[in-house]
Amino acid sequence: MATPYDSIARLYDPWSRSVVEDVEFYVQEALRATPGPIVELGVGTGRIAVPVAAAGVTVIGVDSSEGMLAVCREQAGLAGVTAHLDLRLGDYRRPPVLERVELVLCPFRAYLHLHTDEERLDALRAAHDLLVPGGRFAFDVFTPGREDIDETDGRWLEREPGIFERADWDEEARTLTLSLRGPEHEATMTLSWISVEEWRALLGQAGFRVDACYGWFDRRPWAGHDDSIWIASRPDVG
Repeated sequence: MATPYDSIARLYDPWSRSVVEDVEFYVQEALRATPGPIVELGVGTGRIAVPVAAAGVTVIGVDSSEGMLAVCREQAGLAGVTAHLDLRLGDYRRPPVLERVELVLCPFRAYLHLHTDEERLDALRAAHDLLVPGGRFAFDVFTPGREDIDETDGRWLEREPGIFERADWDEEARTLTLSLRGPEHEATMTLSWISVEEWRALLGQAGFRVDACYGWFDRRPWAGHDDSIWIASRPDVG
């Protein structure tokens, strides 16, 4: 089944080239699980997975977009890390992974594609089930601030040369309709956000222990920031 990301797979890396602040954070988390494998849900074009693999950690990468996975394979080849990437087409609520691992990642706000608590719980429980007891889970999401909404709502902005982005915010529904347009390709997708308190409650319902909630990738504690970066774990049993 095609996804909006199939149509912008070749546009994705140029569009997101300025997003680098999270890479080292996830690499550091992955190195604690050396040599892996670890699982990355929503692996996309390999923006995180390729640097993780280059650091010597094997990654099982899951994504629902074949177009994005095709680009990821190319990037892995260029970086010489093909042997350390196992890419699989599938939904991160039902990932095609039988292995149990020490670490699951879901970077770059991928869970904002989920629109109900039922969907969120399905995804969190799926991540939980991939972990060995004591295994860790790292992901990031956001809740938009007033300034971000006021500066971007309903406007086409040039994110990168020749690549335009439009954000249409619905604060009552807590949704963001994000449109992306390049010279040859375009796509529109709807993202949904919830509060930090709601994420914390859902993690508990999914069986996780929350170990940390950061406000940025430098590991500063969350203090009402737009972004929240989570480290949770599957408790040991017995």
